[in-house]
Amino acid sequence: MTKVYKLLDGILIEDSGKFFHVPGIDWDTYINDDDVLQKTRRHISGMQSVENAPQLLAEQLDAPVQGQELWASGVTYLRSKVGRQEESEKSGGSDFYARVYEAERPELFFKANRNRIVGHGGEVRIRRDSTWDVPEPELVLVLTSSGKIIGYTIGNDMSSRSIEGENPLYLPQAKTYDGCAAVGPCVLLTNEPLQPETLIQLRISRNGKLVFTGAVAINQIKRQFTELAEFLFRECSFPKGALLMTGTGIVPDSSFTLQAGDEIAIEVGGIGCLENRVAANK
Repeated sequence: MTKVYKLLDGILIEDSGKFFHVPGIDWDTYINDDDVLQKTRRHISGMQSVENAPQLLAEQLDAPVQGQELWASGVTYLRSKVGRQEESEKSGGSDFYARVYEAERPELFFKANRNRIVGHGGEVRIRRDSTWDVPEPELVLVLTSSGKIIGYTIGNDMSSRSIEGENPLYLPQAKTYDGCAAVGPCVLLTNEPLQPETLIQLRISRNGKLVFTGAVAINQIKRQFTELAEFLFRECSFPKGALLMTGTGIVPDSSFTLQAGDEIAIEVGGIGCLENRVAANK
């Protein structure tokens, strides 16, 4: 199992329990390579492992994105379809979500660029003009400019359910704003599909107490990852590659909304755990 962490100075590679620091590496050049796994293994063969990996991760860990756009998929799990229908029922928009769940074409939308994304340990935000906000824990595809899936990371698609529920046309405002997404802590490099029973788990703590938990296996997703990637690359080019969130199967009910100071932990088997705090609005 090979993982790569983006650092402020280069990258940190984890392979077979050992860590290798490669300073001075440009992330865009490194990750946008259909042969990145083999390249990485060749690169570390003969290298000396480092003992200060915990210090490097504590001081230099960055979100694994640079020039890539972050896109997202909607209504790919049954629970997401039901949740979207519930929130938009009063506006008359619930039928849209039922239709897209069954349609050939998936819902794909632009989420964020680098300046609106935080990494592991960073602070995500909720909109000041929103009254109902949730994290959406998601598996994220890491794609090269050719559209090949070369790895996976973890994502948090922060969402304003009150704004999206008011009118489906408000989706960009409900989804895209400063601090609207977190990705990390690493990229799992692999040429093999993830095991269908791979779990995505969400934990939300408030004042030190657990206030929400949920879990879903990725075999509950309706669409194939290659299908989502193919639709994303139709008529869109990504010179530096892209990240694509694959949708959420964990949706808190209407009685729950995030608050400033909440701690969000999203764990995906084989990749790790993405942890973030909800910032206080200024």
